[in-house]
Amino acid sequence: MNKKIITSLSTCIILGIFLILGSCSNTDKAPTKKEAQKIVYPSDVTPFFNHWKLILGDGSNAGHAINFAHKDFFYTANDGQRDWVVYKAPNAGDTHGTSNNTRTELAQAKKWSPLTDAKLTATLKVMNVSTSGDARVAASYSVVIGQIHSADGHENEPLKIFYKKFPGHTKGSIFWHYEINTAGADNAGRWDYSTAVWGHDFSVVGAEENTYPEEPKDGIALGEELSYEIEVKDGIMHLQFMSEGHETKTFTKNLIVSEYTTTADIPAQTQKLFVPIGQDGVERANAYAEEGLFFKLGAYNQTNGKSPEINRNWCSGAETHGGDVQKQYADGNYAEVWFKAASIFVSDAAVSNEGYFTKND
Repeated sequence: MNKKIITSLSTCIILGIFLILGSCSNTDKAPTKKEAQKIVYPSDVTPFFNHWKLILGDGSNAGHAINFAHKDFFYTANDGQRDWVVYKAPNAGDTHGTSNNTRTELAQAKKWSPLTDAKLTATLKVMNVSTSGDARVAASYSVVIGQIHSADGHENEPLKIFYKKFPGHTKGSIFWHYEINTAGADNAGRWDYSTAVWGHDFSVVGAEENTYPEEPKDGIALGEELSYEIEVKDGIMHLQFMSEGHETKTFTKNLIVSEYTTTADIPAQTQKLFVPIGQDGVERANAYAEEGLFFKLGAYNQTNGKSPEINRNWCSGAETHGGDVQKQYADGNYAEVWFKAASIFVSDAAVSNEGYFTKND
């Protein structure tokens, strides 16, 4: 065979091998940087954000949080087994409405009557509460992880679910509050009544600024999973709390007939906590019967930097670094809650299509 022909054939064969190898290489190429960094949004984990509007820990309103995340306040994290939605709020920063406290929290976009059927469920774990505060202040070291809020009248709260853990303790407490819907036009006398689920209630505080009560034996640790169910039906609120290794607890509360209509009805716990600071009101007889209610869910940080001299129940005197969020995050002065599942149901017949945020949101 002619030597030139052999050389040409060899060149073609080698070129063909390179083309085949190049084709294989293209098929098996590594993902692009864009593909590798694809964001998992909170709405991918709990896809129900069309029912809510989101307030962030800087006081801003993010609206419906579909395909939305914020690196400082609202994002997803993976614990090695699954993705969770992270809600994070510092001790201080810009707040929403008239509140003294920061929050990264969902507020249901439509209100409903307490005479209807409405239900919220959630499964979560609290990952951090403030490392500073005044132990004598009942709200120190705590975060609210679920609420029912009124959109009308005084805009009070028939339900707040708290997690609280003192520094140095392994276990914290879960408790829930009912706030009276104060009779009359003046809401200054409003107060909360606290009920323990696991551990202590709100009224158990330290004797001194840096001394703490006994650690609860049946408490919940940071990172320990728990679930709650809130259902309101025909004016009655039904609560259920569940966590592996803990007794399931259930409670009921009438939202349309008050048990606190006279001064004599004010319970001993309230006499201890609220009456000494002038919060000694009574409740209207029909409680929240004629008001629109809505659910809230997330991390509503109850620890703030305001002086306890202002209010011994709610002003924690915690470290805030002048509102510098990153410095607060660096030394543990924030609240962080992870949710892995949540659901909401409200009977269509009782939902108002009005979209709103109240002044106390």
